[in-house]
Amino acid sequence: MSDQKKAKDYSHYFDFSDARIISEDDEKKVVKIKGRDITIYDQPNYRSGRKRKREEVQVIRPDHIVPSELANLGKGKKFLIRTYGCQMNVHDSENMSGMLLEMGFEETTETSEADVILLNTCAIRENAENKVFGEIGHLKPLKLEKPELIIGVCGCMSQEESVVSRILQKHQHIDLIFGTHNIHRLPTLLQGAIFGKEMVVEVWSKEGDVVENMPRKRQNKTQAWVNIMYGCDKFCTYCIVPYTRGKERSRLPEDIINEVRDLARQGYKEVTLLGQNVNAYGKDLPGDYGGLGELMDAIHKIDIPRVRFTTSHPRDFDDHLIEVLAQGGNLVEHIHLPVQHGNTEILKLMGRKYSREQYVTLASKIKKAIPNASFTTDLIVGFPNETDEQFEDMLTLVEEMQFDAAFTYIYSPREGTPAARMEDNVPMETKKKRLARLNALVNSISEKRNLDYQDQVVEVLVEGESKKNPDVLAGRTRTNRLVNFVGPKSVIGEIVYIQVTEAKTWSLNGKMIETAEVRV
Repeated sequence: MSDQKKAKDYSHYFDFSDARIISEDDEKKVVKIKGRDITIYDQPNYRSGRKRKREEVQVIRPDHIVPSELANLGKGKKFLIRTYGCQMNVHDSENMSGMLLEMGFEETTETSEADVILLNTCAIRENAENKVFGEIGHLKPLKLEKPELIIGVCGCMSQEESVVSRILQKHQHIDLIFGTHNIHRLPTLLQGAIFGKEMVVEVWSKEGDVVENMPRKRQNKTQAWVNIMYGCDKFCTYCIVPYTRGKERSRLPEDIINEVRDLARQGYKEVTLLGQNVNAYGKDLPGDYGGLGELMDAIHKIDIPRVRFTTSHPRDFDDHLIEVLAQGGNLVEHIHLPVQHGNTEILKLMGRKYSREQYVTLASKIKKAIPNASFTTDLIVGFPNETDEQFEDMLTLVEEMQFDAAFTYIYSPREGTPAARMEDNVPMETKKKRLARLNALVNSISEKRNLDYQDQVVEVLVEGESKKNPDVLAGRTRTNRLVNFVGPKSVIGEIVYIQVTEAKTWSLNGKMIETAEVRV
């Protein structure tokens, strides 16, 4: 038996006895489960996903992601993509939409109209997975009513062994499962699901190469997401991302710069550079590339009003990046720097590899260089072994840092991570009480920080109508504060000046003064 076939051991993958092998070769395995054929090209495997070999990542530039013979596969059909999770998932959905449109499909927002439904999933927390499985259950009656409907599950949840196993056992109405590393394979996989009338599974545990020239249907014409790198090598003990997104791989700087220049030519007002660990950019590139600081310095010279980036890790926030960001111009004054906790011992258990004191020193350095910047973070309560005293350290850190805002979470174990093997010994009731105290403090500081904007004139990029009132417009300042105001719909997508009339805890209300003259 070849090494390749030895590696594809599915015995742990199925924990039911009625699975019957129909056929098997080096490319795929076909099994019958509960009366349905399932074609498995590849499976998620945590052990494989943990490996970080020093292999050179290739940049692949296919002329056509969608094979010519599949260009009309979707003619007369409609698709719907439901996206869960982070901006990276939103960006992946834009790529999938682009491919489906090139295949002749039309986009719809109505579930009942769709011929293809894709659930682009998030695995970061248990609650996110529960939402997806709830939606999978809700779609079963529609599949029974409309057997030709293709339902696919993709994204980070698909990279989890237990998730795929659960779908195969419990959710036979799913037609397609693929992961985060082989999105470019969607046209071919979808063809197999449509014509084969069998469930198709292809989830790569190894991340593969960087694929350029992906078709893309961006969500709007004002703000754009630009991937600059993929994956994460930090392996924080609570985090599933290194397994679902693979090792760190940077795009070439010239590809990124050309994409941003093209967006500027199209009239986009804001670009957000994306990466699971965005400020590790360039470390894997050959030669002595200067990293995110050098890339941001180059993008600083491009004629686009606003440039952001997310999400960064304190260990990779170097002095050169701070120096570049301090130039201002189109590099906006908003720093999101997740700390996760305020106690050094808990940070050590989390595998963050910095102390509270080191974080404070870095944050102070950034604040000194960019004194008008807003500063936001992520915080987790109830990590295993967290004591009352250690939680108090988190509260004192929030007081010391005076964060403008924070994303706060209760710890939930993720299968396959080191923390999941720790005893989850903080009672849920205690976790909830701690979260409530933390949120009360974060909100009070946020309200106080927002009061600094009272009666000030701020520059706002208008994103669209307010979610709460279609007669009110909403947008964000350079410091990422939400501003609501009354104005003509014609300014949507434009930069305007707003005088703040009311400062609230999570947003600002104001009145429009004038349209801004773009200055870069």
